[in-house]
Amino acid sequence: MQYAPDRSRNKLWLLTSVRMPQTESLLARTLAALLMALITSCTNMPAAPTLTAEAKAVLAPTGALRVAVFTGNPVIGAKDKATGLLTGTTVELGRALSNQAGVPVTFVEYTAVAKMVEDAKTNAWDIAVVAFDPARLGVLDFAPPHITVDLTYLVAPGSAIRNVGDVDQPGVKIAAARGAATALYLERMLKQAAVVPADNESAAFNLIKDGKAQVYAQNRAMLIGLAAGLPGARVLDDRFSVAEMCIVLPKGRPAALDYVVAFVGHAKKSGAVSRAIEAAGLRGVAVAQATQ
Repeated sequence: MQYAPDRSRNKLWLLTSVRMPQTESLLARTLAALLMALITSCTNMPAAPTLTAEAKAVLAPTGALRVAVFTGNPVIGAKDKATGLLTGTTVELGRALSNQAGVPVTFVEYTAVAKMVEDAKTNAWDIAVVAFDPARLGVLDFAPPHITVDLTYLVAPGSAIRNVGDVDQPGVKIAAARGAATALYLERMLKQAAVVPADNESAAFNLIKDGKAQVYAQNRAMLIGLAAGLPGARVLDDRFSVAEMCIVLPKGRPAALDYVVAFVGHAKKSGAVSRAIEAAGLRGVAVAQATQ
């Protein structure tokens, strides 16, 4: 193949090699460095994954990407009280996925995570976001995590509980939403304390307010916001686990799953996940590290 000179490099060479008065040389070097950084960043930008016709047909079988948004957890999604619009990281990433796939998007609100997972069995939606838990593998297929957040406890006002180790004791009642990753995890791991299930996250929080539980188990970002509305309540500094938030599909769409896996990797590298976290104003939340 005939060698073709890289003209952009020739221009950069000219910027850095032409002699200039001393007062202008620093400016020239700075501009050259900025130009090189721009060229490098463009070169290193990850390419968006390619969507095959087969993957597109199973990713959005109705012709539109139906994104289920659980609004009971602000790390996943929320609903604007003034406008009624759904917002949050799932909305941002769902919109980005639909744009990349070249299909329209519709958002479906869920206020109970157990109902959202159950509806995967009837293909009521195409993608959603939940925390990984092995108990869900029979119903959902998981992409690698894109967000991580600590799981810990909100302690009721006046409680003597000071750390996670104080919770698993006889007589301690832990509020948790039925079917939530926190409930699933604690029901497997607790030895002495008891989980008190509630229909949704709001009902679980009410158990703390009404004195029917000593602690409420959820992710740190959510609990920080709730603590502000309950004087005397505290969020523990330590954690009992880490939630890995993942885009999920109803089980049995392997071609679509492959595409979503590639999308998640691209979204993390390109900064789309970080921007979605920032736009949602989340605290205590991080972009998940790339899996090996």
